[in-house]
Amino acid sequence: MRACDGRSVLTADCGSCFALCCVVPAFAVSADFALDKEAGQPCPNLQADFGCGIHHELREEGFAGCAAYDCFGAGQQVVQVTFNGRDWRQAPQTAEQMFAVFPVMRQLHEMLWYLTEALALEPARVLHPELRALRQETQRLTHENADVLVGFDVVARRQQVGEVLRRVSELVRAGRPRRQEGPRQRGPRRCGPRRCEPAGRRPPGGEPARGVPHRR
Repeated sequence: MRACDGRSVLTADCGSCFALCCVVPAFAVSADFALDKEAGQPCPNLQADFGCGIHHELREEGFAGCAAYDCFGAGQQVVQVTFNGRDWRQAPQTAEQMFAVFPVMRQLHEMLWYLTEALALEPARVLHPELRALRQETQRLTHENADVLVGFDVVARRQQVGEVLRRVSELVRAGRPRRQEGPRQRGPRRCGPRRCEPAGRRPPGGEPARGVPHRR
């Protein structure tokens, strides 16, 4: 990824984190997780060096949710920037606050990822100034101290970003070229109480709307 567009900091660097994703979230037995775990409780597969004991067999061991999870770089931001590299095991007094900051930071980084992706969409160029301003302000928030982050209304920010992204989606869909239709072919006809029409005819409105793509 190119550092110049801000995407490099949105890539998870597990070596610069203290396994926050293995501790902070809660999960329950399901197709994605093989066991129950409470929020703030380390996963039993977490090793002393913050590595995962089953990292190469996550799906086979029933942890598909872990394999699919992406913190968008929030983990290393919390550890290295917000808490200046402090280890929650060596400094347990930081653990509670660090665990509270992580979900907020993860949402901020996810929003940064979508804003960055939207800025690469040419049909949305009219919104680029607004997108850049939102990205700059959201990025500034990721460098705030822990007290500010814990008290930040991240839900309101998500709504604000979501509204702009909705407008981006509308512009992208409006700029998509119409599909070229070939010569009309005769086929079987279906009859209703008021009319008959060729089978397989596309309904009014065309294709379903597609929004800004989601990261996997």
